[in-house]
Amino acid sequence: MTRLSNVVRQLDDVSAEPSVVTIGVFDGVHRGHRTIIGRAVREAEDRGIRSVAVTFDPHPTSVVRPDLMPPLLQRLDDRVATLALAGVDLVLVLPFTVELSQLEPGEFVAKVLAGSLAAEKVVVGTNFRFGHKAAGDVVTLADLGSTYGYETEAVSLLHLGDTPISSTQVRQHVEAGDVEWAAAALGRPWRHVGEVVRGEGRGRTIGVPTANVQAPEGLVVPGGGVYVARARCGEDSWDAVVNVGTRPTFDGTTTSVEAHLLDVADGPVADGPNLYGRTLELSLLARLRDEQRFDGPDALVAQIHADIAAARDHLASLG
Repeated sequence: MTRLSNVVRQLDDVSAEPSVVTIGVFDGVHRGHRTIIGRAVREAEDRGIRSVAVTFDPHPTSVVRPDLMPPLLQRLDDRVATLALAGVDLVLVLPFTVELSQLEPGEFVAKVLAGSLAAEKVVVGTNFRFGHKAAGDVVTLADLGSTYGYETEAVSLLHLGDTPISSTQVRQHVEAGDVEWAAAALGRPWRHVGEVVRGEGRGRTIGVPTANVQAPEGLVVPGGGVYVARARCGEDSWDAVVNVGTRPTFDGTTTSVEAHLLDVADGPVADGPNLYGRTLELSLLARLRDEQRFDGPDALVAQIHADIAAARDHLASLG
């Protein structure tokens, strides 16, 4: 079996062959998700058949309860890429529609797991729910397996300390600025990904040029503060200090994400790398301090240089 995942975005485009299937939104593809996916991959290898990860777009909550829709941890393309890296043979991005949301559990199984997927085994977390109004659970899934000819395996939730790892928990920790807990739960640093857009240019005027990274609509924004990060654009990467907040020293009112790239002589928007209109990925490694208001630009610049020194110390400690 090839280890390169194929990606299919319509159930009708899936070739008919036996599969071990895992299914979920998988927002963030955290360590708990990868434990479940890993079980599916190993089971498929043992059986000599393909492994399939089924995810949804848009997020089901945006269809059934849009008022409760949370911000997501990843863009869809990043989620799909992370699922592919987890080792499945096929990623199926299932369009989540009103019609799909209204399928009863048995209808959902018949439509999604039977047919082209030809599921021989389904691997899910113990908290898995499916079907209209989330009426189906793991017991329902197993009972339906006797009709449709698949086995069911429920994988226990993974914990970080006393806290179960979930997309909700990762999201809450990122929003609180605790990116180190999020990284431990994800198994990698959480990334803020967005297009570099023109800001007010104030960073360059005070000698600390920054790249203003847009926060895509619908994605989580980290809590206000200053972070040490690694930045990447295409094949290029830099260490960075990232400020998230409203820039209270200058009476700002809207939240921005600004990255100062270290060891770039003229900054990201002067004679250094031209990043305008390009996508910048910021892997947040640690939070250095809260955002705060300073008496003026000189005090702010002094603190920024202290932040840069602290960031270098942190990066040195990581090797």
